[in-house]
Amino acid sequence: MPGVPSGSFRQRSSGVTQPIARTCRTCGAALAAASRFCPRCGTPVQPEAEPDEIYIGGGKHLSVAPDSLSLRELLAIVEQGIYWWKQKLQTAEGVSRERAAAALKDLSRILDSLSQQLAQGRETVRITTNLPAQRTATVTCPVCGRGNRAGARYCVACGSTITPELKESAAPATTLTLQVAARTDRGRVRERNEDTVYTGALRSGEKLLATLLLVADGMGGAQAGEVASQLAAETVKQTLLATLQEKQPASDNDWQELLRMAANAANHQVYQESQRSSGKAGMGTTLTLVAVVGQRAHIAHVGDSRAYLLNRRGVTEAGQPWLQLTTDHTLVARLVDIGHITPEQARSHPQRNILYRSLGTDPTTEIDTTSQQLQAGDVLLLCSDGLDSYLDDREIAQLALNESTSPLTACDQLVALANQRGGGDNISVVVAKVGH
Repeated sequence: MPGVPSGSFRQRSSGVTQPIARTCRTCGAALAAASRFCPRCGTPVQPEAEPDEIYIGGGKHLSVAPDSLSLRELLAIVEQGIYWWKQKLQTAEGVSRERAAAALKDLSRILDSLSQQLAQGRETVRITTNLPAQRTATVTCPVCGRGNRAGARYCVACGSTITPELKESAAPATTLTLQVAARTDRGRVRERNEDTVYTGALRSGEKLLATLLLVADGMGGAQAGEVASQLAAETVKQTLLATLQEKQPASDNDWQELLRMAANAANHQVYQESQRSSGKAGMGTTLTLVAVVGQRAHIAHVGDSRAYLLNRRGVTEAGQPWLQLTTDHTLVARLVDIGHITPEQARSHPQRNILYRSLGTDPTTEIDTTSQQLQAGDVLLLCSDGLDSYLDDREIAQLALNESTSPLTACDQLVALANQRGGGDNISVVVAKVGH
């Protein structure tokens, strides 16, 4: 992840904000302000967090609440983006000049839209991506192999009948296996690699407790980013192993709480280390980790590294073979979320690497968690933004799902293509293929 100028982001605003509606993260039921448990499903309610805040420069900030953005603050960001691309246009040539002109055109449209909304008295805009997405195609058609939603009676692709007996038989009857590989690369521009990847089994004697997959993308001056990502990864491993030796979680919520605890321990360690040395001040890292246990994948995440679920039979009702399981905690992800820019435009946005949530930059942080059912044919893929900045989701899925390649070959091909297209950042990828 490209280094962010000192002071260009921070987490947790202390400013006063308007109260927002809360919903249960499990069933979606409305919650009262003082609720400790969901009245519909009994899920514990996490304390309401203050909004994250991005410092943009010149005294300007953007507050990111769980479901809304300030239009006035967003307007300031767009204005700064226009200024940045105007500077580019004055010095660029050829394709770069065309790209700058196109960006200015897009941002001008956004500026006009925001101005009109403010003129109409609107002060905030809602965002929709609050929690990581869940697989929606869990039932495999016995005729064409297409994924369908749970409860489907007829295949959405070929119309074949899906009987209850066939739906039950679609679930693997035996323990799933994993073929895992990882690759991390410095890229073609950076002097050092500040990414850390880890894959390995967590065991108690001969008993397999979980398979851990992890990507951390460090940031900070000198070697601070490398220190942050390595320290976070090591803390997560030690915390999980020590806890699992005593007791193994019995439910999805228990696993998510364990991963959240491990990530918070890593946040504490990285933050404390950053306070001990001026050369490490402000260092931090992203963290995306997956614990695979039986047929379940439990995920914890903060920052803009990613976890994907891939399957050539489709993982959505529309048959799309990829699903991003994590939410990028970046400014541009929120701009995409509210429809002001496209995912393609986000790749070249001047603020595309500004995080509003990371690990180790503040005493506390908020960790996203979720769980996912796995089946044979699935591929779990974790990566740092050095990969998805150069390859789109379709390309990532196509290479990772190639049946003729091993997970290691898939990693090599993904890294090679990112380097071929510029390699401007460290590139890390983990590929885990699920089988019987």
